[in-house]
Amino acid sequence: MSENRKALHEPLIRIVKRDGISFRKKALIRAASIVLALVADALFIYFVTGLNPLSVYAVMFNGTFSTTMRFMWAMRDLASLLLIGIALAPAFKMRFWNVGAEGQVLMGALATAAVMVYYGGKLPNWLLYAVMLIASLFAGALWGFIPAWFKAHFSTNETLFTLMMNYVAIQIVACCVNIWRGQASGLGKLNMKSKAGWFPQIGGHRFMINLIVVVVLMFAMYAYLRYSKHGYEIAVVGESENTARYAGINVGKVIVRTMIISGALCGLTGFLIVGGRDQTISTNTAGGDGFTAIIVAWLSKFNTFYMALISFLLIFLRKGAAEIASAYNLNDFASDIIAGVILFFILGSEFFINYRILRRSGTKEVR
Repeated sequence: MSENRKALHEPLIRIVKRDGISFRKKALIRAASIVLALVADALFIYFVTGLNPLSVYAVMFNGTFSTTMRFMWAMRDLASLLLIGIALAPAFKMRFWNVGAEGQVLMGALATAAVMVYYGGKLPNWLLYAVMLIASLFAGALWGFIPAWFKAHFSTNETLFTLMMNYVAIQIVACCVNIWRGQASGLGKLNMKSKAGWFPQIGGHRFMINLIVVVVLMFAMYAYLRYSKHGYEIAVVGESENTARYAGINVGKVIVRTMIISGALCGLTGFLIVGGRDQTISTNTAGGDGFTAIIVAWLSKFNTFYMALISFLLIFLRKGAAEIASAYNLNDFASDIIAGVILFFILGSEFFINYRILRRSGTKEVR
């Protein structure tokens, strides 16, 4: 009797954190979320737009895979998004919520553009590339160092600090662009005639260097976080700063060092975007990837190889949404809803990977 009375006082449904879950079960949960997302999207497409869902999905697929050129453009955008995700990985693993990647990329891009503007044609190309690279790394590292130093010494809120620095970076870029364009309506391509600072073409594309760099860094960051002493210290600080101090780890030093690395890699992204992709700069150079990369880093659990898959999925959704809007003359909001629903279900699947739901059944609990 007492057991039945106790059971009646228990909640009908309880949410319990999982101790662990197999890779196979994770894959099944994520696959199920994508299937459910496609079903939900199909209902939206049919009842709201009146279109055939299968035709819309085919058009979405064509946004990335219909031609070799479109696929290469997707790879170009993938390189930028993935590199920012790699840059955020060490900071996020340390539980330093760096939402300032957008500003760090912009500052790296600005430093690169400044070198191109003031030294293009005055230095040999190899030296110009070196100066562009060093300037971008320094600018991004500085933009990462500032909030890290304040966090280490004054325990400031890194989320607000890094977020506000995005707006500072945007205004600095806007000011410089206005100075450089002078009386022209827009800045245009930098060094259009001399092409000083433009990356050389490989396979007919200037952004091939971007892809090579990001693949190398994908392996390097994985090894750094998993096998290096610094990676171990980052993990310990992320688990508990008190435990890290008890183990003799200088927490402030780890915070500053990690954010310098994170900011420098974001600055490197700016260098690759300006030199290898756009050959110009604006306040939209980062294109919102600094925020999208937060999803990439978080969903991948800081595994850089998973980041590549998630980044590709997000780029595929972005290209597919644009193709749907163009093919069916839909407004951007309708096409973005279709892509957003898929992303929502994928994010939601993380709940079922990390938690399980228990329901009361008599005096027993059933998974």
